[in-house]
Amino acid sequence: MPNLRSVGRLAEDRAADFLIQEGFTIVTRRYKARHGELDLIALEGDLLVFVEVKERRKAGYVPEESIGDAKRRSLFLAGQQYLADVEEPEREVRFDLITIDADGLRHYRDILSE
Repeated sequence: MPNLRSVGRLAEDRAADFLIQEGFTIVTRRYKARHGELDLIALEGDLLVFVEVKERRKAGYVPEESIGDAKRRSLFLAGQQYLADVEEPEREVRFDLITIDADGLRHYRDILSE
């Protein structure tokens, strides 16, 4: 059985590689906050983007379904903590989701405005 931590890191690596190919700059990985973790923090131009990465290998499980209201709230709070830590509380940000499964990689922009 694969180590879930290493599986998660591989998924984050794949997502980071994708973002770099799309012109993003990776700022940091696995930022730990009181309310959770931000998998990737990137820049798209001047816009700071917090990226959640979800991978599901088992058939029948859709990674998009793992982002419910509680997860969205923890992402928002972790993002707020990051902005406070870097002393940029007014910075414009976006929250994205990258999912990976047997069908490939999908990038969803601005998941908190849905």
